[in-house]
Amino acid sequence: MSVLARLWDHVYASQPAPPAWLVAVTGLAALLIVLNTRSWRLAGQVITIAHEGGHALVSVLSGRRLEGIRLHADNSGVTYSRGKRHGPGLVLTAAAGYLTPPLLGAGAAALLAARHPAALLWLALVLLAATFLAIRNVFGAVAVLATAAAVFVVSYYAPAAVQAGFAYLAAWFLLFGGVRPVLELARSENRGRRRTVARGSRVWARASDADQLARMTGVPAGLWVALFALVTLAALAVGASLLIPSGWHP
Repeated sequence: MSVLARLWDHVYASQPAPPAWLVAVTGLAALLIVLNTRSWRLAGQVITIAHEGGHALVSVLSGRRLEGIRLHADNSGVTYSRGKRHGPGLVLTAAAGYLTPPLLGAGAAALLAARHPAALLWLALVLLAATFLAIRNVFGAVAVLATAAAVFVVSYYAPAAVQAGFAYLAAWFLLFGGVRPVLELARSENRGRRRTVARGSRVWARASDADQLARMTGVPAGLWVALFALVTLAALAVGASLLIPSGWHP
């Protein structure tokens, strides 16, 4: 029991508020990683893991049978579940992907505002472990294991200051990283509409989440994209307000 008590004290230990410069530097670093195409190719896998993990979690919570997740090197992924081909469960499952990364970012910001960076890192490990159990391809397994290994090394071996910096970087990255896929989705929807006008049919090999939701609900895909954008920006605003120290101005 003493070992478990020490582990709990380590995980849920409260740390002092970080200096304002650390919050600013980690936020700027996360933004640059998201904006840079080369760094996004690698780091964007984290957002894909969160995206597909959101699909998987909501599918299970809505009573569907999760069959697996596949992640690909181009930052795409797909989640397979079995159940009713209509109804709110399927709609919620399809809508969860783009909403999960920014909502996770806002939740991470709330934990950091409560001064629990270690708890955030260990919670991330639990979520990654659950996601790993659902992975069904080699690349996906490697991507999740590599992410989990990085989080574990920091959470177990790094000093408190490094843990705090890593946790703030992760929170900012989820918040900023949740915006880029929605913008890319909006651009692809605009290109799809132009092709529809010019050619009279879609030419995509695979429908987006917004297209699937449009077919299931009759609500235009553009409105679903707008909903994703609103939730993502709201999460960014809330998360930033929690991460930025009170009374601090750049």
